Amino acid sequence: MALPKKKVSKARRDSRRANWKLSLPGVVECPKCKEPKLAHRVCKSCGYYDGKQVIATEESK
Repeated sequence: MALPKKKVSKARRDSRRANWKLSLPGVVECPKCKEPKLAHRVCKSCGYYDGKQVIATEESK
């Protein structure tokens, strides 16, 4: 069975785990209504995506 030859220090162990953090989601401004929305998704407030209305919302009715 394989065993480590030397003790791994806390600094070496923790620096290896330093890249496990979560990244923030890509939030952008909707070009139509200027509300924040997730990138590459339909805007929840106005229902537009790529300049076209995809979902009928309360605003557009």
